[in-house]
Amino acid sequence: MRRLFTIGEALIDFIPAEKGKKLKDINAFEPQVGGAPANVAATYAILGGESHLLTQLGTDAFGDRILELLESKGVHTNYITRTRRANTGLAFVSLDDTGNRDFSFYRNPSADLLYDASATSGIEFGKNDLLHFCSVDLVESAMKETHRTVIGKVREAQGTVIFDPNIRLPLWDDEDECREAVLEFMRFADIVKVSDEELEFITGIENESDAISALFTDYVKAVIYTKGPAGSQIIYREGGYCEHPGYVVETIDTTGAGDAFIGAMLYQLSLSTHSAIEILRENGPEVLRFANGVGALSTTKKGAITSLPTHEAVATFLKKG
Repeated sequence: MRRLFTIGEALIDFIPAEKGKKLKDINAFEPQVGGAPANVAATYAILGGESHLLTQLGTDAFGDRILELLESKGVHTNYITRTRRANTGLAFVSLDDTGNRDFSFYRNPSADLLYDASATSGIEFGKNDLLHFCSVDLVESAMKETHRTVIGKVREAQGTVIFDPNIRLPLWDDEDECREAVLEFMRFADIVKVSDEELEFITGIENESDAISALFTDYVKAVIYTKGPAGSQIIYREGGYCEHPGYVVETIDTTGAGDAFIGAMLYQLSLSTHSAIEILRENGPEVLRFANGVGALSTTKKGAITSLPTHEAVATFLKKG
């Protein structure tokens, strides 16, 4: 089975006790461990894979909470460092009546942004390894440089690099800086996962088909295109695509649903000795079916990691669907 490495933020999401209110009007929150790289690593581990998170936490109670939960879910934490120079990142979330989110982040900087490349020097990457990263920690920081170092090592080892932009504009001083960082790092990925809400922002192209085509730069061989409750597609550089319509469930909280989806997809890629792209080509519809099932089930509970379903729960759900 392939090892998955994820790099980037691990933080605490403060989920509101009630939906349908603006952030300023919410009086009670429930802390939940989150951050896309942490969520993806946890999904992969809960389903049965070997995952490692590369990040830094503060030496505070929130960092303790994150570490304990990740370890309880089976995520390897030996490359997670701790620091007193900054606190663990926090994100306050508001939910509308459909479970969709609005964020307010607290990091100036947070501990993850100070993560130094030296913490990853002992990792020997191999051609069967997977590396997943997002754009949240690509602001100018030590962590951005660590991304460059780790991505370079994985590419040199002929591993597979997966980029999910996961855009959070409130974290950026300027939208153009965000777009430039996404475009800079996207060209190092073999697989790009992008949502319908992000596509035009990233490419500057309104037409959906033309915008997706524009994502095939440099190493990019496949684009995973997600459309929320409308399902998802895999589009291949060499032509062709497959799709799945998704599932209708009673949604409570969409926090981490996209991370659950891509974590489940990466787990499917770990079950064969073929290359990741070959697996997507040969088994794309089944990969999407499974990933959409995991993503859908994750929305039926509050939180990100705490809402992740087990392999058994997913199998039961898919039988019904």
